[in-house]
Parts: sequence; structure tokens; C-alpha cells
Amino acid sequence: MEENQITLDSLEKGSDNPAFSSIGEERLYEECDGPCDGSQEERRGEGKGRFSSCYRKALQPASKAKHFCKAHAKVLRIVLLGLLGVAYLCYFIAACWLNIQRAFALVIMSVVVFFFVFWSLLKKYYGAKILLFLSPIWKCFQKSWPWLKWLLWVALLGGLITWLALDTSRNPEQFISLAGFCFLVLFLFACSKHHGAVSWRAVFWGLGLEFLFGLFVLRTTPGAQAFQWLGDQIQFFLGYTTAGSSFVFGNTLIEEVFAFQTLPIIVFFSCVMSILYYLGVMQWLILKISWLLQVSMGTSPTETLSVAGNIFVGQTEAPLLIRPYLADMTRSEIHAVMTGGFSTIAGSVMGAYISFGIDAASLIAASVMAAPCALAMSKLVYPEVEESKFKGKASIRLTSGEEQNILEAASNGAAVSVGLVANIAANLIAFLAVLEFINAALLWLGQMVNIEGLSFQVICSYVLRPVAFLMGADWADSPLVAELLGMKIFLNEFVAYQQLATYKKNRLLGLEEWDGSRKQWISERAESIATFALCGFANLSSIGIMLGGLASMVPQRKGDLASMVLRALLTGICVSMLNACLAGLLHVPTEVGDCVTFLSTANFSSTSYTMYTCCKQLFASSVLENGTLSFTGAWTGLEESVLWLTQCCGHYNHTSC
Repeated sequence: MEENQITLDSLEKGSDNPAFSSIGEERLYEECDGPCDGSQEERRGEGKGRFSSCYRKALQPASKAKHFCKAHAKVLRIVLLGLLGVAYLCYFIAACWLNIQRAFALVIMSVVVFFFVFWSLLKKYYGAKILLFLSPIWKCFQKSWPWLKWLLWVALLGGLITWLALDTSRNPEQFISLAGFCFLVLFLFACSKHHGAVSWRAVFWGLGLEFLFGLFVLRTTPGAQAFQWLGDQIQFFLGYTTAGSSFVFGNTLIEEVFAFQTLPIIVFFSCVMSILYYLGVMQWLILKISWLLQVSMGTSPTETLSVAGNIFVGQTEAPLLIRPYLADMTRSEIHAVMTGGFSTIAGSVMGAYISFGIDAASLIAASVMAAPCALAMSKLVYPEVEESKFKGKASIRLTSGEEQNILEAASNGAAVSVGLVANIAANLIAFLAVLEFINAALLWLGQMVNIEGLSFQVICSYVLRPVAFLMGADWADSPLVAELLGMKIFLNEFVAYQQLATYKKNRLLGLEEWDGSRKQWISERAESIATFALCGFANLSSIGIMLGGLASMVPQRKGDLASMVLRALLTGICVSMLNACLAGLLHVPTEVGDCVTFLSTANFSSTSYTMYTCCKQLFASSVLENGTLSFTGAWTGLEESVLWLTQCCGHYNHTSC
């Protein structure tokens, strides 16, 4: 036993495991029924040869299987994919057979995946043949394009003007949003760096794509239903955060404390985004969106990829997609990258805003609409006057993560979010404390000259009220929308969305619209406008984040970045406002329904927005003449009207009470 012990000397001399010594080989040799006579050296040599021979024989089945798999890898892959396809088809048929309504989402996802898989296979195997077949038609189209282009533009412009005239005639308040949209575009053109070099193709195509997407989401039934369903699924998906946060913090904290209720959602969402990046899903989505923008608007691949990436990730993460190309990009392209970062929000913080109660469909629509609008307005404010090195280049590749497996991707995504969560928490503490101090100082200064209630919000409500009104908010709602804009620009959008969520909650609870001289909530139309207007990182605190992130990637361009950041910030602010103008232009009021039926079945122990609206209608229809109370409209002749009026008076104040 002693001679087989491992000592420090033996380790230094290189002696390792005794099992790999001559004794171990002799034992293995004996187990292989080898001869045991002869000298020690002969047995050792024969043992080594027989040992390697036995080892090769033992590995022969595995080696043959490996060679077989290599030789028939393509066939085996097809067989495996075929088996998986058949298994999924059986599952799909069973799900649809059992309950087609329950499987509706599965059907939609399957159709979308099948379409793109079929398209990629068709392009891969028959793309060249199809292009060759269509080449005569393409040549004919190119010859006709010079005059066909103008005919198309005239038809589109005429159709748009006709539609806007008919639509705004039914809802005159929408005309204000249209006027605000035009004013903002003209304002940005006035701020242009090179007025004569503006690419109007990029501007009109970007605004057109923004308008078409907004029209699809806000006005068409399929678009509204699809995005509402998507928003509901995201809210349901984010609910799984509770499983992790309740285990770590306990149910009491996540129900009562904001930090433990909302911030863990960012950790969960960041983890999921990292997994999707590892699987290549996000890269695929970004490439498809950027292809559409690049083909239609004529922008370069690098700036288009970055702006498309901003739909899903933040202002410093999106430029990482094109990091190898940043040093050689033109000033106009760098400006587009910064504008895209200021005009959108990251998917991780979007989850937090949804948890506040902000409409998920509106947030998703605002992020997608901001991409073409940001590119268009960037090319309006800072047109291209240099020769881009990437114009027409098709070899731009997206960088992928360095994770080795999906578990590492999930872990890295969660770890990276810790810094973001800490940054948000620190900013909220600092900004809310600073805001309280500023309000206290303004209140003290105002009292010196007999101005009561002076605050930062009051100043913003006066200064930005015309802007809020131009976006389409009612004049009565404009001060509150202006306050939210001020919070977003001078503090950050997180604080502004918190306040907007409070207004929305008050409205849905059916509180009185006015509490003395202070409005407690804003209309549904103003909520929609504010949701779009706040959707972006364009605030003063983001300047440092943008400069720090980009300067660390391209230190040699620090001077260019600093000279353009304020112009990009202004463009990003206006992009969010343009989205808000479109939201006001395309907003459709929600129908309240039959108030008589609602009040006949209502429980007056609690209030809601529908009850508030119906009670206001009842108040407006009541007439008191010579001490006799009567009702007009749908309430005429109903004996329950007096009882309903009494119940409404228990919750709301009115002269009829």
C-alpha cells in the first residue's frame, strides 16, 4: 500500500494514477486471457499491444456508428425532422379536434411558422428559377416605373386626402391631431442640418409605413384583435414572474412594495430575451423588419438594423448588433442610430409598464410604429451628405452571443438585468426626491409673491399645454397630458407612466372627474395619446447613457457623438409626439352601451367608469320643473329612473341631487 501512495515528490516527477502503470496494464492483459509467461519486459510490451487491441475492439461499434452518422447525416436529419413533423401534426390535429376555439392561438402560430418555413425553402431551392422567370416582367416594370411612380403617388395622396376629409368630418377633434402631425414634421424640417439634401423617399416611406401600421392596429378589427390578444398573452406571460419573486421575497412584499412587485418583471423579461437571442429568434425578427425598412426607405443596412433592433432592446444594446461597423459609419447614420434609441423603449421595461396597467397593445404598437418614423425623421433632420461605405452592401451580419448553451443564456440575461434594475431603482429614488425638493422650492418662491400651489407640474402644464392640445388632447385634459410630457422629458418615462397609470386607475374606478379644481383622471382618448407620447427614452438623463454606451464602442467618434446627441434627442422627442398625433387621429371612442340595461343590473355598492358615464347621462336627462322631477330620452317613463338617480347621487355630485 505504501509504495502506491501519491506524494508530492511523485507528483513533481510525473507519477499519476497507479491504474495506468504497468501493474494496471498487466491486470487488464490477464483479463483479456493473454499469456502470463515470459520476461517482465516482454509481458509489458505484449500487454500494451493486447490492451490497445482490446480497446479498439471495444470501441468498434461506437466508431462504426459515428462513421455511419457522418456518412448519412443529411438523411438522418431529414428522417428526424420528418418524425418531429409527423408528431406535431398528430398533436395539432388532436388539439383542433378536441376544441378548435381553445386551439385558435395554436392554429395562428402554426400558420405563421409554416408560411415562413415554406418561404425560406422556396427561396433556397427555387429562388433563382423564379427570379429568372420573372425577369421579363421586372424589366418591363423598370421601364414603366418613371411615370408609374408619379401615378402611384398621386393616387395615394388623393386617396389619403379623401379619407382624412371624410374621417375628420365625423370627428372634428381628429383634425387637431392631423394639424399637430403636420406642424411637427415642418418643425423638424426647419431644424434640418442640410435642407437641400433631404431624402424625401425615406421621409415619405417612413411616415407612410408608420401610418399604415397605426391604421391596421387602431382601426381594423383584425389588427385591433390581434394586438389585443398579443397584449393579453404578454400580461399573462409576465404573471409567471410571481412564482420566482414570491419565493424570494414572500407574498406580502410583492403585493405591497413597488420594488418587489414591478422590478422582478424586468429580470424575468431580460432572461427570456437572452434565451430568444441565443436561439436566434430575435435576430430573425430584426432582420425581417430591417429588410422591409431598408427596401422601402432606401436607408443603409447598418442604421436600419440598429433602429429595427431598438423595437426589442434598449438604446445601448441595439448598437451592439452593428458594433464592428460603427467606426466607419457616416454622421447621418450615427444620428439615425441615436434617434432610434431615443424614440423607443426596451422590451424589458415595457413589461414593467404593462404591470402598471398601461395598455399592452398600445405600447407594442408605439414601439413598432416608432422604428420607421425614427428613420424618416432622422433623415429629415440630419440628411446624408457623405458616401456610405455600406450602401447596397448585403454582407452585414448580426453579432450573436457567446453563450455555450441555453442555460448560460438564461443566467446571463438574468445577471445583466440586475444592473438595469438597480439603475431604475436608483433613478426613481433620486428623481422623485429631486422633484419633491424642486416643488417645495417653487412653492416657497411662489408664496413670496402670493402665487399659491406653484410646482414643476404646474409649470409644465402651462408651457407644454399647447403641444398636448396639438397632439389631440382635449383642452381640459391638456394640462395633465402636459405634466406627463414634462416628467418624461426632464425626469424619465418611468415616473410619467406611473402617474399615467394612476390617472387610468382613477378613471376605471369611476371616481369624480374633478376633485375641486384638480382633475383626477383624463379621458380615454387622452390616455391613448399620452401612452404613445411617453413611449421613448428621449429624456435628459438618457443623454449620458447614450454617450457613454456609444463612446465605449467607438472612442474615436466621441466628438461626433457629442455634437449630434442633442439634435437626436429633439428628434426622438418629436417622433414620440408624431406617434401620439397618429393615435389621436386614428382613435375610435369606446361605445358605452345601453345605460338603461346597465343600471338595471348594476350593483351600486361600488363604482366604475361605465357607472360614472351612465350616471352622467341620467343627470343630463333629468328635468326639474315646478318641483316635479321628470326624465327625457331613454329614461322617459321608467319608474326606476328616480331610484337610479338616488343611487347615483350617493356617489356623484350634481345639481339634480
